[in-house]
Amino acid sequence: MHLQIKQATIGYDKSLISDVHINLNLGDVCLLIGNNGVGKTTLIKSILHQTLLLGGDILINNRNIKTLSVKEIAENIAVVFSKALIPQNYTVEDLISLGKYIYYPYYFELKKEDKQEVSNIIDELDLDQYKHVLLKNLSDGNLQKAFIGRAIAQNSPIIILDEPTTHLDEKNKLIILKTLRKLAKEQNKLILFSSHDWRLAKEFADKIWYVKDTLLYSGIVEDILLQHEELINVSLFQVNERFIAPAIVAPAIHREMLYSLLQKNFQKDLSSFQFDFQDNFWVISHHNTKQQCESFEEIIDYIKNIH
Repeated sequence: MHLQIKQATIGYDKSLISDVHINLNLGDVCLLIGNNGVGKTTLIKSILHQTLLLGGDILINNRNIKTLSVKEIAENIAVVFSKALIPQNYTVEDLISLGKYIYYPYYFELKKEDKQEVSNIIDELDLDQYKHVLLKNLSDGNLQKAFIGRAIAQNSPIIILDEPTTHLDEKNKLIILKTLRKLAKEQNKLILFSSHDWRLAKEFADKIWYVKDTLLYSGIVEDILLQHEELINVSLFQVNERFIAPAIVAPAIHREMLYSLLQKNFQKDLSSFQFDFQDNFWVISHHNTKQQCESFEEIIDYIKNIH
């Protein structure tokens, strides 16, 4: 096991996550999820030895992090936080090149092979056109990609990313996640990244660490998703106290859309209705009648006329 956490208690003055006993191997891609404030970033900082454990141990390649120097931790773990200081007057190429300087004194010039590797990373992340652009002039998404590029250039066996896709559009989100998975599988890296979006796990992660109620649940993605219903059911927010929902039989996304539509437009009891989504039509049952609607606009007009 390359990363091991043994009977650890994680937190500051009080415990946020207790009795953590988990591990990851090189080649694993793991998604860390949980609500805001449950301790995800604190867990990451504990692995980096920036936050001291309240109990237990963390081992990297069978060495306790307590015994590692800052330089040794950097050689073992590259990290990207969601909020980072932006070096002034640095270009994208300068920032990504920084990943190489953990191996050299700052006044050294990078070797030819180092420069080629930086160039390859810039190409992989689709940042060619921004290579010589100052960081302060980048969009949030491209800036995030540049920081991820620096972590990749560090060539550490472990890469940890805190909310790496927060500022990215769908295209760049895919570029990042595909690149991270490729690194894990082709270069035998251990990738741990946090996100609020559990859907990323199904496509890109091998394992999940799920923090809930001060405990950390870990395992194969599909096992953890099926064991925790709240991770796969669409959340339907109750924002209208006078609204009583009907029965809705539909795929999750259609169910969510209809629920939102009805709650916004009707402050009343609709429990006598049933909505079934069949062959791209809504079949509405009410008492002994049935009505077929093709659009949400038709649904609103129909309910207004009969209720």
